[in-house]
Amino acid sequence: MATDTSGAEGGLVFHPMDQFIIKPFFGSGEVAWYTVTNATVWMFLAVIAVFLLLVVGSSKRAVVPSRMQSVAELAYGFVYKMVEDICGKEGVKYFPYIMTLFMFIVCANFLGLIPTAFTPTSHFAVTVVLALAVFLTVTVLGFVKNGASFLSLFWVSSAPLALRPILALIELISYFVRPVSHSIRLAGNVMAGHAVIKVFAGFAALLAVSPIAILGITAMYGLEVLVSFIQAYVFTILTCVYLKDALHPHH
Repeated sequence: MATDTSGAEGGLVFHPMDQFIIKPFFGSGEVAWYTVTNATVWMFLAVIAVFLLLVVGSSKRAVVPSRMQSVAELAYGFVYKMVEDICGKEGVKYFPYIMTLFMFIVCANFLGLIPTAFTPTSHFAVTVVLALAVFLTVTVLGFVKNGASFLSLFWVSSAPLALRPILALIELISYFVRPVSHSIRLAGNVMAGHAVIKVFAGFAALLAVSPIAILGITAMYGLEVLVSFIQAYVFTILTCVYLKDALHPHH
């Protein structure tokens, strides 16, 4: 946390949004496409965390599982049941992709809670790529599996005939807005929570209000732990809903 007490009026100055600035991880200077930044390092660490948990942690397959194996099995069962319940048996074949999405997001979110860490999922550049990958995947899959009948997703046959063209236009617009809402929901919630924690941390430097600020930081940190999981869950469950529409587009 960067604070500056040398303001014009001698007050405390802190910048909650500074934690989201992408910087070179080694040295300083401008960021180019080949620069190793704080964002790339923490995304790489999230990938390593997923590998350690799911591959290394469950490699022994012990009858009495270790803690790491237990967490891996719980995550596997949680996501598998989600995919099966929403998409049906036909959607289970796409489970590895959805599991990878969930684990990357949840690990990136939790690693971002470490002090001085960087949270990749607070940046729209990351969440937009994840959301576009889901959007393009389910759209291509929808046409491959259903052909032109995939367009029936936009035609509400149960509505009165006069309203169907209007509803089709609304459905079409809402479909193309999916990656926008999908990405903004994740990045916005993660960014807002981290910014609020930084604000409370700035006020903690003031002796008069530090007990309140410390309580606020503790409460917000606990809430962010919950939000980190919930946002990964929401992103994943929406992915399952979109996949269901691709597999079964008929209203």
